[in-house]
Amino acid sequence: MRLAHTMLRVRDLKRSLSFYTGFLGLRETRRHDIGDEATLVFLTDESGHFFLELTCNHDGRDYELGNQFGHIALYVDDLAPVKAEIEKQGWWSRESRPEMSSKYVFVHDPDGYDIEILEKPSSS
Repeated sequence: MRLAHTMLRVRDLKRSLSFYTGFLGLRETRRHDIGDEATLVFLTDESGHFFLELTCNHDGRDYELGNQFGHIALYVDDLAPVKAEIEKQGWWSRESRPEMSSKYVFVHDPDGYDIEILEKPSSS
């Protein structure tokens, strides 16, 4: 068995796509409209092995963030430009503490989900 995808419900598909494709660098692989009910957009990373499904319902409902979901995590080679973009955009963020061995930053996506961006450890 392998992981197929993770689904997130989003309020504003255009804004969410801008965050996930523009800022995080994921690419859209598939889009499917379910009549007038919803639009599903599948995104993947550069490996093409993991998929994120953004589901936008068109009936005007709102969502409450659940407390069971933790976060999505992504690796980057260099965290500095990521942190600079987060600061430039004025997004909420929380960085790793200096005493921690891993470097990361948490940022909220447009719907308030936590996204962890980790700097890949250097190969020794």
